[in-house]
Amino acid sequence: MAINIGKIHFLITGGTIDSSWSGKRDTAIPNEHSYLPEFFKNLDLYEEVEYTEICLKDSRNLTQSDVQNILNAVEKSKNQKIIITHGTYTMPDTARFLQVNLQRKDQTIIFTGSMTPLKGFEPSDASFNLGYAVSKAQELDPGIYICMNARTFTPEEVAKSLSEGKFYSIFKKKQ
Repeated sequence: MAINIGKIHFLITGGTIDSSWSGKRDTAIPNEHSYLPEFFKNLDLYEEVEYTEICLKDSRNLTQSDVQNILNAVEKSKNQKIIITHGTYTMPDTARFLQVNLQRKDQTIIFTGSMTPLKGFEPSDASFNLGYAVSKAQELDPGIYICMNARTFTPEEVAKSLSEGKFYSIFKKKQ
């Protein structure tokens, strides 16, 4: 298989980043389709991008089949740079699953998401986290990373603080 080193492949799985707020249910509800292609189309990036919607779910509702579909999509991708948008609740779990089960070792795989939806909220961490992930995809060595809150983590070290709404390393003192 010929590998495309210039294009960034977005694998879309839902989460808050691709959700809308429901006042009636007092929670974020995943959109029917991703807003990411429209968002990036308006930015006129230098990088070429490709999108694959795997599912649009709250990460707490991902099934083992959904996680396997993420793994399969990464394995089959013709791109060296992959960004997986994912809900923050189980993002570390899926990253660790890929770390253990991924056969390919030639890709830079970045998980990112947000605490507030990309569309309809100002300010939102979503656009910042996406930009940070795109930037990091161009400079990190092949491997699996989580890029959130202007930090880069490995699957082994990352944890989410619900009270702070941030990710942190379990190996380093919180800053």
